[in-house]
Order: sequence, then C-alpha cells, then structure tokens
Amino acid sequence: MNTLTKNLKLVLGMAIAIVACTEARQKTEEVEDAVAKRVASEAQKTYRTITTPIKSINGSGLRGEATFKELENGAIDLTVRLNGVSPGEHAVHLHENGDCSAVDGSSAGGHWNPMDVSHGHRLEDEQFHQGDIGNITVGADSSGLFTMEVEGWTIGGDSTSNILQKAIIIHAGPDDFISQPSGAAGSRIGCGVIKL
Repeated sequence: MNTLTKNLKLVLGMAIAIVACTEARQKTEEVEDAVAKRVASEAQKTYRTITTPIKSINGSGLRGEATFKELENGAIDLTVRLNGVSPGEHAVHLHENGDCSAVDGSSAGGHWNPMDVSHGHRLEDEQFHQGDIGNITVGADSSGLFTMEVEGWTIGGDSTSNILQKAIIIHAGPDDFISQPSGAAGSRIGCGVIKL
C-alpha cells in the first residue's frame, strides 16, 4: 500500500469521524433545545385564580367570598371566607346551576353530582358528590375561614370536573354527611356563581 493510499484512507477516516461527531452534537443540541422549551413552557404556564363573591340569600346578612386557585399538581385550592354568619358549623357545597337569582337559592338546583352517586364526606367516604365540600366553622365574631385542596376539580375541564358555572352554596346548618341527598344542612343562606 503506497503512501498516497494510506493518506487517502486516513483523510477519509477523519472525515467520517468529523461527520459522526457533528451529527451527534446536532442531536444533543436538538434534545437540549426540546428540554429547554418544555421547561420554559411550564415556567410560563399561568395557574388561574377565580374569586367568587358570596351574597346573602334568605335574608341571612351573610357576606363572603370563595377563591378557587389552580395548583401545579392539577388540584384546586379552595378558600372560603365568611362574615355576618351565626356562630357554629355551616355546610358548603357546589350546586349544579350557576344561578343565584332565587331569593331562597333554589335556582342553583341540587348538589353538583355528575357521576350520579350518593352524598357523602369527600375525605372519608368512597362515594360523594363532586359538589360535596364540608363544613365551615364560624366563630363568635360571626366570621369563618375554610380551606381545602380538592382533587378532581378543574377550571374549564370536562363536564365531570369543571367547576365553572356552578354555584357555591352556604347552608344554615352543618352537613351530617349521611342524610340523602344533601346532608340535612338546612336552608341556603349564601350563594355565589363561579365564573371567569
């Protein structure tokens, strides 16, 4: 094998190695770009927060608001603040219609129950309505605060999870989590429509 052939083979081998390294570097850069874009997309994602005023119904004098905040894990953080309410426990539910026009709150319909299951305790029972929340405790100063992280709710998801155009209802008494179909919580004293 003469020197020219050896040099030609050497040059050809180096050229192949350079092309292979260039292709590998390009693939690495493409992967890095894709990862960077995904991270940037997540960082830029805005998690929505809805604040819903809760108005007095049935002449209760209640004032309040409910805040629904999307969390990174997909759940909704719920905070309910009330004033002007009689001390004790009061049931909080989401009802199927975003309509607070009736004086007694009946326009909100029944509990939001897209799966057509029995009423129950969200944290303790196997079955519960999507609208079952819990009881807020109101102190001697007539104010109360309730917070809960709720899985299975969305802002704008499908019909089994979307809380938009539902009504948040405050009841005169506590939910017993047993009585069907709504926990024997008494009359409706507060109502707010969840909307963007």
